[in-house]
Amino acid sequence: MKLLVCVSKTPETTTKIQLTPDQAALDERGVNYIMNPYDEWYALVRAMELKEAVGGTVTLLNVGPADNDAVIRKGLAIGADDAIRVDATEGGSLFIARQIAAQAKEGAYDIIFFGKETIDCNGSEVGAMVAELLDLAYVGDASKLEVNGTAATVTRDIEGGVQVVEVNTPFALSAAKGMAEQRIPNMRGIMMAKTKPLKVVPAVEASPTTRVQHYDLPPAKSAVRLIDPENMDELVRLLHEEAKVI
Repeated sequence: MKLLVCVSKTPETTTKIQLTPDQAALDERGVNYIMNPYDEWYALVRAMELKEAVGGTVTLLNVGPADNDAVIRKGLAIGADDAIRVDATEGGSLFIARQIAAQAKEGAYDIIFFGKETIDCNGSEVGAMVAELLDLAYVGDASKLEVNGTAATVTRDIEGGVQVVEVNTPFALSAAKGMAEQRIPNMRGIMMAKTKPLKVVPAVEASPTTRVQHYDLPPAKSAVRLIDPENMDELVRLLHEEAKVI
């Protein structure tokens, strides 16, 4: 079974967001980057579990510049067999989807894994776009995946319950919490990752369709106001007139 796991680089979850003076980009000074947790903890680890259960290969795919290689190497340390990096700067979700689709089509993979979203943009767009470009079935926000030959049973959370769907390979899915448990690279994996192949390929022709004009930070939160527990009338007034929640 050939499995493709698409991974992205995101700021660490504790990063304090600062913008450049023109508010056109994230100020990267002092920012520590990691592999997007949904890609690493759920998509990659479940792909590794399938490889261990039924055999096959796990390939990582990233779209980005050379400084993404450290993140890719971590995925190789966790156990992926090889990796591909499309040498490109970000050009919007559709641009990235077209790069992934081109590589996925060439590799003829059975399952294409995505994390359900990136923790910086929370767009949940690329996976569905890739499936559409490749004319594949797509299951989003999957929390469980079982494979039997060329058939798969996928469970996904929906409002008020769960949905179970059956799909045949090839298909694409985005992995959410519950799909797998995080794995920590061991020393042997880290050493082996240094020699595993990381292929760098040029981007295919695809003009970016979106451009960021500027970012705005959310307004600063007001200070906590303490209300005397004996003064419930004042609390109700503030909730009604200022917080506007009642």
